[in-house]
Amino acid sequence: MERPDFFTLKNGEKAQLPFSKEEYNQRVSKLRLVMDNSNLDMIILTSMHNIAYYTGFIYCSFGRPYGCVITKNKIFTISANIDASQPWRRSHCDNIIYTDWKRDNFLKSIVSIIGRDEPPKTIGLEYDHISLDLREKIGSIFSFSIFSDVAKDLMHLRMIKSNEEISIIKNGARIADLGGEEIVKNIREGNTELEIAIAGRDRMEREIAKSFPDAEYMDTWVWFQSGVNTDGAHNPKTNRKLQKGDILSLNSFPMISGYYTALERTLFLDHADDESLKAWEANIKVHKRGLELIKPGIKCSDICHELNELFADLGYLQYRTFGYGHSFGVLSHFYGREAGLELREDIDTVLQENMVISMEPMIMIPEGNPGSGGYREHDILVIGKESAENITKFPFGPEHNIIKT
Repeated sequence: MERPDFFTLKNGEKAQLPFSKEEYNQRVSKLRLVMDNSNLDMIILTSMHNIAYYTGFIYCSFGRPYGCVITKNKIFTISANIDASQPWRRSHCDNIIYTDWKRDNFLKSIVSIIGRDEPPKTIGLEYDHISLDLREKIGSIFSFSIFSDVAKDLMHLRMIKSNEEISIIKNGARIADLGGEEIVKNIREGNTELEIAIAGRDRMEREIAKSFPDAEYMDTWVWFQSGVNTDGAHNPKTNRKLQKGDILSLNSFPMISGYYTALERTLFLDHADDESLKAWEANIKVHKRGLELIKPGIKCSDICHELNELFADLGYLQYRTFGYGHSFGVLSHFYGREAGLELREDIDTVLQENMVISMEPMIMIPEGNPGSGGYREHDILVIGKESAENITKFPFGPEHNIIKT
């Protein structure tokens, strides 16, 4: 029996994707303008975030390559046979499936899309994502082509959100707040970080399903940290039991069709000592000033410099751990990053309408020092024509988040 190297399969009906056909068409049109400006015949996307952004399909690789081929008149997702027709149902475009029967059938499927008669002279790749192995293999099948990096150009396109994107992000912020509420309900002495996190995650997933009944549900999560575990912003939850006087870090992350949002808050269980209150209030002062500074026309690095001066005046600059905020969009802890839109000293991007960015100052005081622990607040802001809208509504500060049980 001769088994195929690749094939197409339209099993079932096209699914309801997170965005309209007009939205996807507009994104692809802008991508093709990048192709024209860079004299590219073809782009091969390999990252989860860009494939999701342009087609709606979020792949699960399990060690297999996935891709999306865009030419001036074609767009195909390329997926493994293990996923059957789900990638076609979830792609706003055509799809081709490659099989495992022979090595490098993924590459053969790329060739099948463009044909063998006129191979592309110039090809765009995501240099920040593609592996050296795959880059070498693609180079071997298009040996007379010139390759160039399109990752930064595509990142800049993603930095400006459409109205449909802003709508899904606002829903995410709302659902993150609900997760925060559920977490607070479960905070009590003796309960574990794990059990509290489960409660917050379940509340958010059910609300996502209620609000987006046609979606696929994946990757929503909570990091809930206590005591020394609060020292890192991305520390996993553990089975540690809460004790009175603990510093707590609430982090709820609903994922809606590849779009990440976040709520992060500092809390204390039962009481906070004077040194802890002093550190907490210093971080809150910086947070409030940061919220005031975020507006159209201001440079990311200028925000950082002013907040650094404020932290220095308060005596806590030496405890600051990372940048003051970042962009939102097709993003999760697995994929994506719009590095050109971060509140860091080395980023000179000017904020403009329809950008979405967080304000999230954090300080970490090591164990053995007065007020030890990690302090972090996190709000999401949508940049408008003249100001910014804070779409995070969960309260912060000692008057709200010293939890009595």
